[in-house]
Amino acid sequence: VQLQASGGGLVQTGDSLKLSCTVSGRTTHAMGWFRQAPGQERACVAAISWRGDRKYYADSVKGRFTISRDNARNTLYLQMNRLSPGDTANYYCATRSRRDADSVHDYYTERNSYDYWGQGTQVTVSS
Repeated sequence: VQLQASGGGLVQTGDSLKLSCTVSGRTTHAMGWFRQAPGQERACVAAISWRGDRKYYADSVKGRFTISRDNARNTLYLQMNRLSPGDTANYYCATRSRRDADSVHDYYTERNSYDYWGQGTQVTVSS
């Protein structure tokens, strides 16, 4: 399984960006976006179930970020609006293989819940 994240860049405060993550190799299950700033832990900012019917957002991005997926295209998205310097980080997409006990309605927010990771795309927001 390979994940390819794209869409990062340098923007100004208040701007928007849309990240994409294309998966190849096999059918995916739940997916998530994580971010990691220098000196900080990698943390989940948004997660989505396979069906796309359940979503999670970190408090810091609620109301500004929207996670979505297109299973026909094996692609995950993160629409990021009203960006601020605090959003500056390397953004990673992740997915996991489905376990027998998993539901298509489950999402996951812990790093160790995911099996496969993209290479990261840098988002830098200037003030």
